[in-house]
Amino acid sequence: MSPSPKDTTPLDSLPVGRLGIIPLKSCSALGARVNDYIVDWRKDREYSHFNNLEFEGYERDSYLIQAETPRFGSGEAKGILKESVRGDDIYLMVDVCNYSLTYSLCGQTNHMSPDDHFQDLKRVIAAIAGKARRVNVIMPFLYESRQHKRTGRESLDCALALQELVNMGVDNIITFDAHDPRVQNSIPLHGFETVQPAYQFVKGLFRAEPDIEINNDKLMVISPDAGGTGRAIYLANVLGVDMGMFYKRRDYSTIVDGRNPIVAHEFLGADVKGKNMIIIDDMISSGDSMLEVAALLKEKGAAKIFMCATFGLFTNGLKKFDEAYEKGAFDRLLTTNLVYQTEELLQKEYYVNCDMSKYIALLIDTLNHDSSISKLLNPVERINRFLAKHNANLANKK
Repeated sequence: MSPSPKDTTPLDSLPVGRLGIIPLKSCSALGARVNDYIVDWRKDREYSHFNNLEFEGYERDSYLIQAETPRFGSGEAKGILKESVRGDDIYLMVDVCNYSLTYSLCGQTNHMSPDDHFQDLKRVIAAIAGKARRVNVIMPFLYESRQHKRTGRESLDCALALQELVNMGVDNIITFDAHDPRVQNSIPLHGFETVQPAYQFVKGLFRAEPDIEINNDKLMVISPDAGGTGRAIYLANVLGVDMGMFYKRRDYSTIVDGRNPIVAHEFLGADVKGKNMIIIDDMISSGDSMLEVAALLKEKGAAKIFMCATFGLFTNGLKKFDEAYEKGAFDRLLTTNLVYQTEELLQKEYYVNCDMSKYIALLIDTLNHDSSISKLLNPVERINRFLAKHNANLANKK
């Protein structure tokens, strides 16, 4: 379905180059949806200077460029492009968390790890061989973003990965809800954008729960830890409600599974009794922290609980979430389609899928014209328009 005209950004500048989108296999479904949006928009767009050579190949049936990373029996691989990209403005898309893909290694079946996906990304960049006019990488879950700082004799994997990409000729890196945006300091002279999906969460939640009232007496935004207070403060300010946070008290004398175990969650904030809670975080890994926070809020008398996370990894499966939902510990779980989603997750009655394909298409379409993406990075106007409609619908019901 074509988007309404108000959702398309007026782009008056010439494109940087012929647009090419290369979604790696890990991101093929999302890439196809992004491509469909851009195809529709450009068919409806009119320019007085379409005859300009700069617009050659501007309107096409598809902007997807086929790329493959076949593997030898030993597990080694290579990157192959199926067509020329000379002079193109290339956007590579990769999901480093897609563990569903497999390859054969000496007769054994191996699931692809983030390391495998990152190597495949570099292989395709190497196949481009500097012939593209510009190379941009869209990596929703930033590779090694959880290893972003050094606290001892440790490697700085995320910083090394970013430097590898720019050394290979990548001009811009776009990621979503980076664990710590300060990692961009490792590549200070190159483009790095970390995008928040706040608008998609607001839209997904209030469509799933149309009766939610937005005021301080009925709604509150919660950060499950001190590190995520920034996104909680942003959402609370946009909605015009209070926020609270939990402080994770850890046992720094021991290390379990590479991290210090959490001893307790201490709550800082106003009274939550009778209020609906939006718990917002960047990711759900095992889900233990998020579920514990939800349980603690229920103990304090919270009403409905909505858990939002940009990346739903669910490394230990969904059984804990099913059990918690049956006990009434939470009401809705929202994550985006920026990382691999299982069919089991998509079928859950409590799950709300926040589609990011239209947003990514807007980013690509705007950047291809070398236009500003400031309003896309800070979607306050979009959120306010949506909330105005929501409040109007509530008023009509009353």
